[in-house]
Amino acid sequence: MAVSDRYEIAEHKGYKRPMSAPIRILGLDPGLARMGWGVIAVSGSRLNHVAHGVIATRAADSLGLRLLALHQALEKVIAEQRPSAIAVEQAFVAKDPSAALKIGHARAVALLAAAQAGLEIAEYAPNHIKKSVVGVGHAQKEQVQAMVRRLLPTCGVDQADAADALACAIAHAHLAGTRSRILAALA
Repeated sequence: MAVSDRYEIAEHKGYKRPMSAPIRILGLDPGLARMGWGVIAVSGSRLNHVAHGVIATRAADSLGLRLLALHQALEKVIAEQRPSAIAVEQAFVAKDPSAALKIGHARAVALLAAAQAGLEIAEYAPNHIKKSVVGVGHAQKEQVQAMVRRLLPTCGVDQADAADALACAIAHAHLAGTRSRILAALA
């Protein structure tokens, strides 16, 4: 890597400053049957797609075996992708308490795997994620998927669960960037 590749021009100051190393964020859309995951790399305001997928469990298996399968698969994703932070979508409870409980189990597995790996953990409400990515808190899944494809043109995501996970990672990148600008302004 050339020295010039590691620096960006700060035009208003007239000097070069080191660019920050890309930060990897793992986004998760928890579900017992299907858990979407997506990894992005963030460098300044630039977002890059790294990987995405869906972890599926078999409905015929017991709850314990399904949770174990999710945990083992998440451990593998974390080990392979080496994120520095994880963003998890919070549970949205409409009318089905049984479905909410299953999502809660899957979220617990995701939080456990992240904590075991020593990752920074952030949680976001579905409406916050949609508003961050689409601009509308009640956007449809298709709108989220279309905007994820637009923000990450190389991702080629076609699974709604993986698109939601990437959207969660994008929302965290936006919030983390805003938080760091506020802290810098206050310093």
